[in-house]
Amino acid sequence: MWEYSDKVKEHFFNPRNAQAIENADATGDVGSLSCGDALRLTLKVDPETEIILDAGFQTFGCGSAIASSSALTEIIKGKTLDEALKVSNQDIADYLDGLPPEKMHCSVMGREALEAAIANYRGEEWSDDHEEGDLICKCFGIDSAMIERTVEENNLRTMEDVVNYTKAGGGCTSCHEAIEEILDNLNGRRSEALAEMPPQELNPTNGGTATLVKKIRRIERVIDSIRPQVQLDGGDLELVDLNGSTVYVNLTGACTNCQLASATLGGVQQRIMEELGEFVKVVPASQAPVATV
Repeated sequence: MWEYSDKVKEHFFNPRNAQAIENADATGDVGSLSCGDALRLTLKVDPETEIILDAGFQTFGCGSAIASSSALTEIIKGKTLDEALKVSNQDIADYLDGLPPEKMHCSVMGREALEAAIANYRGEEWSDDHEEGDLICKCFGIDSAMIERTVEENNLRTMEDVVNYTKAGGGCTSCHEAIEEILDNLNGRRSEALAEMPPQELNPTNGGTATLVKKIRRIERVIDSIRPQVQLDGGDLELVDLNGSTVYVNLTGACTNCQLASATLGGVQQRIMEELGEFVKVVPASQAPVATV
């Protein structure tokens, strides 16, 4: 059962601004009833200052979708359109004291509705229609551009993250390979960026070096933070060895022959690099060199 904050419950049971604004200056529609979530955001805007005077929503969806929509309208009222455009889906989640990972897509939907409404006000074209070959998840109508942007903005690392934030891949799973390719490409860019950074920028507190013991402990902390998610799927992982910039881990249980093992290792690698501030490579312990006598 998902854990909801008191603020999520409050905005679900007593949503703010749950109505369509009469004679609205802007309207943003996102989602689809067939996909299970849909949101219409309406705005009243001061034509001289572009300040949002009022905001209302009509949402078809779960409690998190309603709470996220309610929070969004409270956040943006009183802001200019340009200021409102800086509101991220994480801002919406933070306003609600957090959302369950499986419900983060509700905050993403709110952010998209806001962008659609502002585009509508300014007479700009905003559409979630997809060009030929751009559609990744046919079950929920999610394209590659949305997945890439959500991955980058929220620093997502795994297939599970993408499902939670976008719903892409949460249906028939036929798009998993395409999503993995997007994750691999973006994680590869992050790895290259870290690898190219000068040592003093990687870890300014100690000149880019750390004692072996401290480094191992930090790596173990990262792995311990990831382990519960892996265990939920019947797998497990443990640190086996550290040799220079190569981290050897052991995947057990359901992870042993899992097709998503490479994505899991990629996520672990990214988290460790962010923790250490330096480039590392995470590989299965089975690839460790065999010592010879």
